[in-house]
Amino acid sequence: MVGIPTLAVLAFASYRGTQLVVHDSIGDPLRDRVIAWHERRPDSSFRNAIVTLIACTYCAGWWVSGAVLLTYLLAAGAWTGVPLLLHLVEWFAVAGGQALLNRWDDSRDRDAV
Repeated sequence: MVGIPTLAVLAFASYRGTQLVVHDSIGDPLRDRVIAWHERRPDSSFRNAIVTLIACTYCAGWWVSGAVLLTYLLAAGAWTGVPLLLHLVEWFAVAGGQALLNRWDDSRDRDAV
């Protein structure tokens, strides 16, 4: 099982990755293209899901957390020999830490205004 310090680092990495996907200006051209693609067929469930995925901090954060955790587990050689259910719990832990960091960041921005 991944230790608490490692989970914290993975949560911070997932937070940053989520910010990159949802908010950072470097992703604006891709997000604009996806939104324009969605506007051509706004009644498409698939297109709605894709737009939601890149616009929702918690939706994107869940998948970014999974990708960060999987990358770490594979790179560290910690994927095998551990029950899959334990990796799922680790995924929830990383995503939960990422969500808490996003909540803190959102509240901090609101207080600064």
